[in-house]
Amino acid sequence: MKNKKPNAEHIWKQFEDLLVPRLRLSVIERAVYSHLLRHSRLEGRLRLRFSIPWLARGVRLCQMTARCALRRLLDHHALRLVERNQVGHVVVVRLPEEIRALRPYFIAARGAARARTRTSPSARRAEAVPSRSSAARRRSTAPAASDAASP
Repeated sequence: MKNKKPNAEHIWKQFEDLLVPRLRLSVIERAVYSHLLRHSRLEGRLRLRFSIPWLARGVRLCQMTARCALRRLLDHHALRLVERNQVGHVVVVRLPEEIRALRPYFIAARGAARARTRTSPSARRAEAVPSRSSAARRRSTAPAASDAASP
């Protein structure tokens, strides 16, 4: 079964608006993640086999900097390491919505959207009915006359 290509525009918005600020990714980590994302998920492949020299050339960094950025992305769970050997690394690049640190945001956003679209007519009528007036609230919370007279 062929993997479906995700919507690149939607992923890029999630990447810039959610992933970078929430995980506090540096410019180097952003470059490495976007390079790996472009060569894996945006081409319809789940796994990507690569070597550190290939990654360093692709993002125009030295090998040590690329390796450190790769390790930080693995620590953030933005990547999942499947295999590592002398030939290279095999990783699964997770989409922003698949990263565990961002899941509470997606769940909350999904719940808020559902709540907006699923309000029942009775709930709408209840919102339209005005609450008690401020004078009625003051009367109900004022102490009784008999309480004020007793010592």
